[in-house]
Amino acid sequence: MTFENPIALTSGKSEMASTEKKNEKNFPLIDARGPRFGAMITVLMLSLTLVFDSALPLLVQGVVFMIGATFGPQRTPYAFIFKRLIKPLLRGDVPTEDVRPPQFAQAVGLVFAIFALLGFASGSDPLFLIATSMALAAAFLNAAFNYCLGCEMYLLLTRAFKR
Repeated sequence: MTFENPIALTSGKSEMASTEKKNEKNFPLIDARGPRFGAMITVLMLSLTLVFDSALPLLVQGVVFMIGATFGPQRTPYAFIFKRLIKPLLRGDVPTEDVRPPQFAQAVGLVFAIFALLGFASGSDPLFLIATSMALAAAFLNAAFNYCLGCEMYLLLTRAFKR
């Protein structure tokens, strides 16, 4: 039995605008390096949350997760920074991926951010610390090893419900 991998990387010599570039099922393709860059900033924001025991960086990150979950990771402030400052410095083929798995990962991050904020607001330190730490661990996996835990969850759920 073979499974279709919706986030399989492809390469192209030139990149069209993100609204023009689509996969075979007409879903947008994004630069696969963008979500990894966003994960690096996410690691920074969630680390600041834990080091300073502050809800402000967590709240900012929660808003970024909400934008990514609603409109796609290519519409987040981190993607804007990537497109304007980092991407022009990169050379070579542009790896692309289906937008759906990273968008699902943003939704998973949003759920953890909401629970962490609820823990902070209610004074439940264990909830705050566990939810923030789990989101931090997932972001670190993506930033350091290019392993998107939320994307893998998406693939597993997609395969499970296609049966």
